[in-house]
Amino acid sequence: MAHFKTLTLVRPALADERIADTGFEIGWDFGHYGIVPPSEHLHPLSSVRQGWEASRLNFGQRTLLVNRFSRSWLQLRLGAWRSGRVFERSEVSPTYLRQIDVACCPITRKILTHGSGALSDASVDRVCDDGAYAAGNLAVMSQRANQAKADKTVDQLLALARQVAAAPQQSNEFRSNLTAEQWARLAVLASFATPMTHAKAACIPLLVLPPNRLRVLNPVQSLQLILSRQVTQAGHGRRCSSIAGQMPSKETRRAFDNFMSLLLERRTAAKRPAGLLELRHSIEDLWSDPLINSRWQRLALGLTSEACERIVCAAVEGGLAGPSMRWISPAVATENWSLASRGFVSGATNTERSSNAGANILLMPARKTH
Repeated sequence: MAHFKTLTLVRPALADERIADTGFEIGWDFGHYGIVPPSEHLHPLSSVRQGWEASRLNFGQRTLLVNRFSRSWLQLRLGAWRSGRVFERSEVSPTYLRQIDVACCPITRKILTHGSGALSDASVDRVCDDGAYAAGNLAVMSQRANQAKADKTVDQLLALARQVAAAPQQSNEFRSNLTAEQWARLAVLASFATPMTHAKAACIPLLVLPPNRLRVLNPVQSLQLILSRQVTQAGHGRRCSSIAGQMPSKETRRAFDNFMSLLLERRTAAKRPAGLLELRHSIEDLWSDPLINSRWQRLALGLTSEACERIVCAAVEGGLAGPSMRWISPAVATENWSLASRGFVSGATNTERSSNAGANILLMPARKTH
């Protein structure tokens, strides 16, 4: 039997100007995975088709393993390109999409399907609509929730939650079959990746926990998350005592004690969750309690953004926030989000863009001083 050395295949030389074309690169990767691009990109002048054909000639049958994450990655890149959006490739890969994958939609709380064409199908999209397709700005939710969210701001989503709550039976173009609670969860999700004033962020209940690897940009929400997680594990008394010692005044220490004692009381009284997903939902549901929100706001508004940053940083460094949390600066957190161009490729032109083309852990950064 003949033995062959492992070969590393490379693309044609960069001198070939087609390599600089994003459509060509996307087509190349479609070919590398042995996947045929969508039919609208198979006309002879399509740069996607040109890249696909060049890739097929280069790789032949030596294609990469295909799974739903690689398919989603290719479709996500294609959608971003067609809509002129930045897609950051150094971190966002099929492996990254696997890491942020969830079985249940965080907004509707329904089990996600895949490839069925139904509104329950899983969908990956940007949380901050003014940001790129980049690490820390992507989350998985159902098509129903994603279509409802569209490009709405936090304020618009909160307004829709209030509107549907006031008239739950009213049918209108904005409802999209979402309940008031689901609209509110969308608003909270969007708020994590949206820089806000301290006072505004402090008044948003934690109705949905941040998905894996989403970056929480507001220090007060980072503190809110850390405190909410304390009551889910044994030894919370010792951890809370350490965090309480970081409070800057007697008033904030008192507000902290009142808030945490109520949170623990409500958590103890609630039905014991059967698994991690049920535990997650039980913590989120605690924030539907008006008294919990009232006590939280008294604590949060008694602190400054700088104080929240300091407390959270100390909690993370002291191992009080859990192993899945990191603390990074906002410059690092959003450096690949292309916020200056609102997530668009500067000066991008794409002759293949269609009119209906849709662009379609936990990292907690501090302010710029961190």
